[in-house]
Amino acid sequence: MSLPLVEELTTPPEPYAALRAFAGEASVLLLESARRLKRLGRYSFLTADPYAFFQIDQAQYGDDPFAAVKQQLQSHTAETLPDLPPFQGGAAGLLAYNLGGCWERLPRPGIDEFQLPALAIGLYDWVIAWDHDQQRAWVISQGFPEHEPAQRRRRAEERMRWVQQTLTKTNSDDSQLDATPSLQAIDLSQQHEIPGRSPWLSNFSRDGYLRTVERAIEYIYAGDIFQVNLSQRLLHPLHESPLELYGRLRRQNAAPFAGYFAHDDWTLASASPERFVQVQDRIVSSRPIKGTRQRRSQPEADLFTRDELRESEKDQAENVMIVDLLRNDLSRVCSAGTIQVPELCRVETYETVQHLVSEIRGTLAPTNDCWDLLAASFPGGSITGAPKVRAMEIIAELEPTVRGPYCGSLFYVGYDGTMDSNILIRTFTARNGWLQCPVGGGIVAQSSPQAEYEETWHKAAGMLAAVGSRQ
Repeated sequence: MSLPLVEELTTPPEPYAALRAFAGEASVLLLESARRLKRLGRYSFLTADPYAFFQIDQAQYGDDPFAAVKQQLQSHTAETLPDLPPFQGGAAGLLAYNLGGCWERLPRPGIDEFQLPALAIGLYDWVIAWDHDQQRAWVISQGFPEHEPAQRRRRAEERMRWVQQTLTKTNSDDSQLDATPSLQAIDLSQQHEIPGRSPWLSNFSRDGYLRTVERAIEYIYAGDIFQVNLSQRLLHPLHESPLELYGRLRRQNAAPFAGYFAHDDWTLASASPERFVQVQDRIVSSRPIKGTRQRRSQPEADLFTRDELRESEKDQAENVMIVDLLRNDLSRVCSAGTIQVPELCRVETYETVQHLVSEIRGTLAPTNDCWDLLAASFPGGSITGAPKVRAMEIIAELEPTVRGPYCGSLFYVGYDGTMDSNILIRTFTARNGWLQCPVGGGIVAQSSPQAEYEETWHKAAGMLAAVGSRQ
């Protein structure tokens, strides 16, 4: 019998329904195209109960954070089946923003109340994979970590039966709330009430954020940087299961790179519209977002907003700077002459905002793989600035708390080296009785501090609505 084992689900469940069935399992991970565009929203993947798990609590400069994961993956030989979705098992999980400290000497922000890991990766031997174009889904079971053929086949069969049985469960799991004691307000960094948005709190007052943007602009005029991404972290008491919150989030803010990851006592729920990097057949693709406008309720006004965004010199300059940064990052691991920009400053429309999006492509050099690509480009330039390292130093200086998962990535790497990943924006992190929801934007010389502050709230609108619509 050939491996992996594959069985098609004759009546494919919706990804969220399948997630509910597996919500109580260890390290459950859903990578979901909740907004199903033909080019970007074709596939979704669900997996849980990894046979190995790797965690790094603090990034250490000079370390290879992927060494143990790579060693384990390389010990497994797996056939990739054609005409099925690209992730058929392998490594998947979280790369937090601060993992970038492994490759650059960066100052550590002073306050980290929630102590989330810099890296959390599982090795998964089964996956439910959806092809939304075909409206089909399959269970794929690899049988790892067994190597001996008969034992591997036996495990693959056992896991296949377990997955299919678990799918039949009706699970309204509300046990996702933290079991650990909640952090009290006194345990948090300085927080500021937000007029009209109680009980939300921010690590910036309005005036404090405006002063921080002004300081960033001073750095730009001093020649330190061309652009820097600044964010404010919003907090809300956690009163419900993150599973239920993700269900509303994916309905109200459908996004092509959404995701849900629950491990230990913390959970991520993301409605990200942004791809970080993808590798397929050694072709690399990145799709940075820079430039945002709030949607308008009147169609004519919405069209005007789209045209205004498309023609904005400030937003175009911001986007092009990040395209140049990513071209440089990709050129470190791609073959010479292969870097292209097939799309520049294209407007994409989402439920609450419109974005300027570009695409950069290249071909991995023969000596490099997806892990080299991550090391060369993480974290993404669209959420740091240019030049990247100096921008990250300024972020560490000006933002009072660590970013944690925000602006990091949920990702997968298959046994064949296929990879895809998002940028963790429009993302909730739940731990210790609180929801974190940071929001930010790119600051350039032409930035207006007041307009930048308002843009953070435009980006937060869909997230706040998902919490506010709790029944």
